[in-house]
Amino acid sequence: MISSVMTQESQTEMTTNEILNDLLEGNRRFVKNSLNLRNLPAQVKATTSGQFPKAVILSCIDSRVPVELVFDQGIGDIFVARVAGNVENEDVLGSIEYSVGVAGSKLIMVLGHESCGAVKSAVKKLDVGSENVTFLLNQIEPAILSIAGERDYKDKNYLADVIKSNVKLTIEDIRKRSAIVRNLEAEGKIQIVGAYYNLHDGSVSLLE
Repeated sequence: MISSVMTQESQTEMTTNEILNDLLEGNRRFVKNSLNLRNLPAQVKATTSGQFPKAVILSCIDSRVPVELVFDQGIGDIFVARVAGNVENEDVLGSIEYSVGVAGSKLIMVLGHESCGAVKSAVKKLDVGSENVTFLLNQIEPAILSIAGERDYKDKNYLADVIKSNVKLTIEDIRKRSAIVRNLEAEGKIQIVGAYYNLHDGSVSLLE
């Protein structure tokens, strides 16, 4: 049973590749239904004096993608920012910058997922009479325009391509809009990756 938590020393010592491998190994445990046993009360107590998460993951709000469980992570292990369609805005970008620029996290992951409802809604131009929803869905439009073919949210292959493109474009936007992220990445201090979650088996695959 795991009672220990991430410390400043362990955060400093881990490389970006080690952190990524740790997340992927955790996902393999999730898929096999063999999650690590954790002493959660002990971890709660151990993190009262501070936190040193190794990664920040930007994911969708979808209830079927419980990020900490998907990667078998405990209390204090990772930051998670969630927004429909895993798009970035000023608040999300500020949260990411805080994670890597202040709190010392070394890995940024943008995690899309199969059959994303926000992307589906953007493809079919859903209008619910809300400026806020429209603003959100409009941020996914560049990913839609980047994929050739009929704009058909019922086409699973087309939808998957748009979802993956949205992840990649979000990463591009993060780099363009954040000097902190650009500089840390250029210095080799952080790594940015895109990933895709399969609803059918719970597996996560990295995007090229």
